[in-house]
Amino acid sequence: MNSPEDVSAALRGTGYLPDEGIATAAFLAGRMHRPLLCEGEPGTGKTALAHALSAAHGVELIRLQCHEGIDASQALYEWDFPRQLLHLRTLEAAADGGLDAEAAEASLYTSRFLLARPLLRALRETPCVLLVDEIDRADDEFEAFLLEILSDYTVTIPEFGVVAAAEPPLVVLTSNRTREIHDALKRRCLYHWLEHPDPEREVSILRSRVPELDRRLAEQVAGAVRRMRSLELLKPPGVAESIDWASALLALGKTELDTETAARTLGAVLKYREDTQRVHAAGGLRDFET
Repeated sequence: MNSPEDVSAALRGTGYLPDEGIATAAFLAGRMHRPLLCEGEPGTGKTALAHALSAAHGVELIRLQCHEGIDASQALYEWDFPRQLLHLRTLEAAADGGLDAEAAEASLYTSRFLLARPLLRALRETPCVLLVDEIDRADDEFEAFLLEILSDYTVTIPEFGVVAAAEPPLVVLTSNRTREIHDALKRRCLYHWLEHPDPEREVSILRSRVPELDRRLAEQVAGAVRRMRSLELLKPPGVAESIDWASALLALGKTELDTETAARTLGAVLKYREDTQRVHAAGGLRDFET
């Protein structure tokens, strides 16, 4: 792909409808071999971008889901100790007392017993797209460890040797900004903030993802969701919730968003009781009809 326009066209071919900023950031990340850090509210399409890039490039998506307490063994590699022990016992039985300890030890630390976790898989199986999802959930130590891996796309495994990517993977990091990412990691990455789509693009996304949806209902859903986002809810609905709501309305055979149906189907778009109450307190669901 030789331009942001090529990236945009390829992403659209997968059903992901990027704006110019997203397409440019994705193009530069691939051309410059730099990780792309995507921040934004939940539901703005950060994770979906990585999936779409994988499909657009025709390569595997390798996903590392971050969480509190994640460490290097969960992200990089582990040794398969049960299989190593079984192998050692087999060697002992076959040697009948004449086991060469040094050779036996060396045979334990080979690819056969190496359990590759997402980061190591990405280095070994490139070209690929590596998604480091919700990096803001990990702690500072893991962030520093990740920075080291992404600096030159190599890792040294003491018992095994150096593993280097033949070609840097396309790396997408996502953050919901539950905490600030350290400057050192941000400087290593290209950065893009993803906003909720404007009404016209959200209508296009809805009709792309839910092909049976007519434009009138898509506009009603997009307009209603946009107004909900303006209410400072605990969890403003994202594009995924818009798609779920549109699908729910179609499943009920609806072609118009009316007050009664909106009330019955709010569970598809709002996930907190307090948010539902706030929508009602803001003037009632009739205010969200278009």
